[in-house]
Amino acid sequence: MLGDGGEARTPVLAAERVSKTFGEVQVLFSVDFDLMPGEVHALLGENGAGKSTLVKILSGFESPTSGRILLDGEPVTLPANGDAEALGIVLIHQEFNLAEHLTVAESLFLGREVTRFGVLDRRFMRAETRRILDQLGSHVDENALISSLAVADKQMVEIAKAISREARVIFMDEPTAVLSREETDILFDQVRKLRAKGTSFVFVTHKLDEVMEISDRVTVLRDGQWIKTAPTALLDSDAIAQLMVGRELSRLYPAKQEPDVDEEIVLSVRGLSTGYVKDIGFELRKGEVLGFSGLIGSGRTEIMEAIVGLRPRLSGEVIVKGAPLPPNDLAEAARRGLAYMTKDRKGRGLLLGEGMTANLTLQSLARHVRHVYLDPASEREAMARAKRRFDIRVRDDRVRVGRMSGGNQQKLLLAKIMETAPEIVVIDEPTRGIDVGTKQQIYHFIAALARDGCSVIVISSEMPEVIGLCTRVAVMREGRLVGMLEGEEINEQTIMRYAAGLKRQMAS
Repeated sequence: MLGDGGEARTPVLAAERVSKTFGEVQVLFSVDFDLMPGEVHALLGENGAGKSTLVKILSGFESPTSGRILLDGEPVTLPANGDAEALGIVLIHQEFNLAEHLTVAESLFLGREVTRFGVLDRRFMRAETRRILDQLGSHVDENALISSLAVADKQMVEIAKAISREARVIFMDEPTAVLSREETDILFDQVRKLRAKGTSFVFVTHKLDEVMEISDRVTVLRDGQWIKTAPTALLDSDAIAQLMVGRELSRLYPAKQEPDVDEEIVLSVRGLSTGYVKDIGFELRKGEVLGFSGLIGSGRTEIMEAIVGLRPRLSGEVIVKGAPLPPNDLAEAARRGLAYMTKDRKGRGLLLGEGMTANLTLQSLARHVRHVYLDPASEREAMARAKRRFDIRVRDDRVRVGRMSGGNQQKLLLAKIMETAPEIVVIDEPTRGIDVGTKQQIYHFIAALARDGCSVIVISSEMPEVIGLCTRVAVMREGRLVGMLEGEEINEQTIMRYAAGLKRQMAS
C-alpha cells in the first residue's frame, strides 16, 4: 500500500492466505488482510462469516491451519492466550474479559501491577485508572467492584484497559453494542486521537453508520472467504450491506400491520413502580408490536423484568387477559402465556457449553416428557422445526452454542422463547450484535408473530428499528414513561425530543 506521498508502506499486521479448520469444519478459506499504521480498518460480514476467527488468529488466541501472519512485514508466530499484548497487540473481547471480584483499578493493572519498594502501589494505580476513565468521559468509580457495574460501564472498563496498555494494534469487537450515542462519540474521539499518534485499529461491528463515520478502509468476509477490501470513502452503507449478504436488501422492514382498535387488550399495566421506575401505565392489544425507546438507563428493561416477575414490584398491578398477575412470580407469568427474551443472550439467555437442543427445550421440558421421562425424539423434532422456522444455520448439529455465530445464537434464543408458545412476548434488544442480513430475518419473524395473533413488545436502542417495526412507541426517560407515540409522531426527531426531556405528554 502507498502512503500519501506515494511511498510504499509496510502493514503493521497482516494475514496472508490464512485458512482455519475446526475438526472437519473449515471456517476460513485463504483469507488476506492487512492493517496499516495509524489506520481504522473495519472488518465486516454476516454472523458466521469468519470475522471473529480471523481476529483471534491476528491477536494470537487461535493459530491458523495454513497461511502466515506478518508483523511489520516479517513472518511471526504470535504468542497464545493473550500474550501477544507484549508485542503491542490487544483484543477487546465481545464477551467481557474482566475479573468480577476485583475493583476497576485492579482489573486495569491485572498482570502488570505497579510496585514501590516491593509493595503494590495502589494509590498510583487508582490515580492512573481515574486519569484514563476521565479521558474516556466515564464516571465509573475506580474503586468499584466489576461485579457491581452495569454492562455499559464494563465495556468502558474494557476499553480503558486496552488504552492503558499503549497498544500498537487494538482489535475492537462490537465495542459500541452497549454504549449510548454520547459514550460512542467519546470513544470515537479517543480512537481518532490514538490513530493520529500511529495506533492501528481493527473495528468489528454491524453498525454500518459507525463504519462510515470512523473507518478508513473496509474488508468484507462472506462464508469464510475474502470478498472485498476498499477505502470507506468509495462505498456507502447499501453497497457494504450488499457485499456482506450477497444480495440486495431492498426491504429491511416488513409492512406494518395496525391492530384493530377493537382487538382484545391482552396486557394492562397500571401504576407500576420498582424503585427507579415510577408509576408506569400502558396497554397492549392482541397482534400489536409495541416499541419501548429511550436512552440507555431510562428504565425500559426494568419495567419488563418487573412485569414478568424477574424484578420486585413495589406497587402497581399487571393485568393479563383481564386477570391480575401476582408480583414476583415468573412461573405464573409463563403459565399465563407471558415470555421475556433477555438482551444478554450469552450471560442470561443461553448455556454456551451445551448443545442447541438442550438450550431450545430448557424452558419447555414438560412438553417433551413421555411417561415421566424426557423424550429425545420429541426434542429432535422440536429442534428440526426451530431450524426451519428460524433459519438456524450450522455446519454441524452437535456444535456447542458458544461456538455458534451471534446471529445463530440470537435466532436460537428466539426459538427457545417461542417453544413455550407464549401469547405475549417481550423481546429486549432483538438484534444487538448481529449482521444486517440476520436483522432482516428477525424483523420478519417479529412481524409474522404479530400476524399470527401474538402480541410483541420490542425494547431497542436502535431508533430505526423501533420506527420500522412498531405501530406505537412508548418513550422512557429517567424511569418514567414520558410519551406514547403513534402514526406520524413515530420519527427520530420526536422520539429524541421525548427521550432527552425536551418534550413530555401524559401517556395514554
